[in-house]
Amino acid sequence: MLDGRKNRKKKARRSPHSLPKIRPNVAGIDLGSAEHWAAGPPQVDGTPNVLVVGSTTAQLNQLADWLVEQGIESVAMESTGVYWIPVYELLEDRGIEVWLVDARQLRSVPGRKTDMKDCQWLQLLHACGLLRRSFRPVDAICRLRTLHRQLQNLIQESTKCVQWMQKSLDQMNVQVHRAVTDITGKTGMAIVRAILASAIRRSSPACEIDAARSRRKRSLSALPATGAKTTSSTSPPRSSSTTDSER
Repeated sequence: MLDGRKNRKKKARRSPHSLPKIRPNVAGIDLGSAEHWAAGPPQVDGTPNVLVVGSTTAQLNQLADWLVEQGIESVAMESTGVYWIPVYELLEDRGIEVWLVDARQLRSVPGRKTDMKDCQWLQLLHACGLLRRSFRPVDAICRLRTLHRQLQNLIQESTKCVQWMQKSLDQMNVQVHRAVTDITGKTGMAIVRAILASAIRRSSPACEIDAARSRRKRSLSALPATGAKTTSSTSPPRSSSTTDSER
């Protein structure tokens, strides 16, 4: 009895390679910032079928051509940062089904061998149907979502700029917020523009040149009067003999 139970337990423990493959013509891609690792179905003799390419556009086209030559119908990849977006769009244009997978799913599946690469593990799990696909909307929805997110970013940045303006005015002791409730309104922006225009006129190079010219003119106009006073004060005094003869 005990031997029969042990045999049944041994039969129940099956390695990942012995799992039935639901979709044999699938691949797995391990994405990176500089290079991508792609694994297709193992060859007839069991050797790994792995391709390593860079992240440039030409190399991504090479990866897509290799997948088409292998007869790949579907590809599984992790949603790592934003590195998956160019690969996803390129493979989707080539007519290959792309599955985005959460990385936490890969860690929760037991039975991985230590000498197996991430791309090979992705390919094996995808072939056995053990992955769950993440939601990816259609292209039109993706474009609209990108525009909406960019609009939200611009609104947040504009709020920060208004706060910086308010802080700068308070540091200069220009309390515009006590005169108007909204500094971004028509009256508030008119006051801010008037302050900026006055500061620009005062600090412009043309104003500096005009001020230097006016100072120079004032100094030149004062020179003759100063010279006359200097001549009269430095003229030699009359001698006493000349004064007696005139008398």
